[in-house]
Amino acid sequence: MSNIAIEVNDLYKIYRIGTNKVRALNGVSFKIEKGEFCCIVGTSGSGKSTLLNMMAGLEPPTKGSIVIGGEHIERKNESALVLFRQAHVGFVFQSYNLLPNMTALENVAMPLTFRGMDKTIRLAKARKMLKLVGLQKYENHRPGQMSGGQQQRVGIARALVVDPDIIFADEPTGNLDSATTMEVLKLIQSIVHEKGQTVVMVTHDNNLAAYGDKIIRISDGKIIAIEDNRANAAMNAAMGIEVGGTLAPPEAATVPDTGVQGYAPPQGMDTAGYAAPQDADTTGYAQEYVQDYTKETGNEV
Repeated sequence: MSNIAIEVNDLYKIYRIGTNKVRALNGVSFKIEKGEFCCIVGTSGSGKSTLLNMMAGLEPPTKGSIVIGGEHIERKNESALVLFRQAHVGFVFQSYNLLPNMTALENVAMPLTFRGMDKTIRLAKARKMLKLVGLQKYENHRPGQMSGGQQQRVGIARALVVDPDIIFADEPTGNLDSATTMEVLKLIQSIVHEKGQTVVMVTHDNNLAAYGDKIIRISDGKIIAIEDNRANAAMNAAMGIEVGGTLAPPEAATVPDTGVQGYAPPQGMDTAGYAAPQDADTTGYAQEYVQDYTKETGNEV
């Protein structure tokens, strides 16, 4: 059985703006192994969120292939993609995307509604996930009664409750302070290692990426470095390195077919306090949750 969770081959995304062509992705290829915490790092406009959306089946590529669990995502129509996401994928959003009129327990259990699962069973599974993220005492709290860090933990529990093959996280700590960011990062890292969960996270911050097992660096739609960071990720976690601190230097690998070695972020690049804008497609997927929930239950949110 293959140990590859995601295989991306020669991926392109080209937008037309008037008579001009913009290559958001320009021939991207890589593999992510099962049980790996992979961080895709790049500045705003580098193509990282476009890449995440295409791997999640939220946006079609112009050319190339994406294979997840032996299935070609780019060949599926929208109906098939919806079913695929429900069965195999969990999402963690930058802005949490919790439904304000629901408790933490109800928010976590919500994805299981679409599977036709009995209410007693789905609430039991949701409680188990809230316990995993340390929020069992907050199950009856609504989002407005919780801190940003607690809301993001609920978001992580919601992603885990469907037992997904892969979790996609789009700037999951972008709205959090540095101390809470580290708590969430360590939680993600522990879930990866203890549950063998595959997580793909996009971020603009090199310090956050240093907690990943693999770091894929992207600039102007092209991969410029792929780094095996497993030894350093464990070291950073053990030392409790904080955002903005000194991180262990990554071991840079040569990117296949490019000869490019290593990577240094642009000098003077200011990433402090930056939060990437919420992607429209990702927000749209969260909205699908709301619409589907209303259709299934008859309750408006």
